[in-house]
Amino acid sequence: QGQLAQSGGGSVEAGGSLRLSCAASGFSNGPVCMSWFRQVPGKEREGVARILPIGGSTYYADSVKGRFTISQDHGKHSMYLQMNSLKPEDTAMYYCAASTSAACFRNDLTTSAYKYWGQGTQVTISS
Repeated sequence: QGQLAQSGGGSVEAGGSLRLSCAASGFSNGPVCMSWFRQVPGKEREGVARILPIGGSTYYADSVKGRFTISQDHGKHSMYLQMNSLKPEDTAMYYCAASTSAACFRNDLTTSAYKYWGQGTQVTISS
C-alpha cells in the first residue's frame, strides 16, 4: 500500500522561496506519475506540477510556470517542489499525490487520476 509523507512549507513574504518534499514508500512497482496539488478553502483542489518518475518529464500549470520547479530523487524515493518568487495567491494547502494509472498522463492534472495523497502542508505568503 503506497504512502506519501510530506515535509516543508511554512510562511514567507512575497518574493520569497519555499521547498516542499514528498517521500514515497510501499509502492511495489512505483507510481507512474507524481504531482503537487494545492487547495484553498472553498475551492477545488488544483494541479500545480507533475513529474513522471520514468524519464523525468515535467508539466506545470500556467500559474506557476517559470517560478516553481518539480524534481525527484530516485534513490530517496522522493519528490520536491521548489517554489520561488512566491505570491500571496500561492497561499494554499499543498498536497503531493501519486498515481499508478495511465489517466495521470493527462495534462489537466485531475484529482481523480490520483489514488495516493500526502497529508498536506500549509504554505502562506504574506504581501
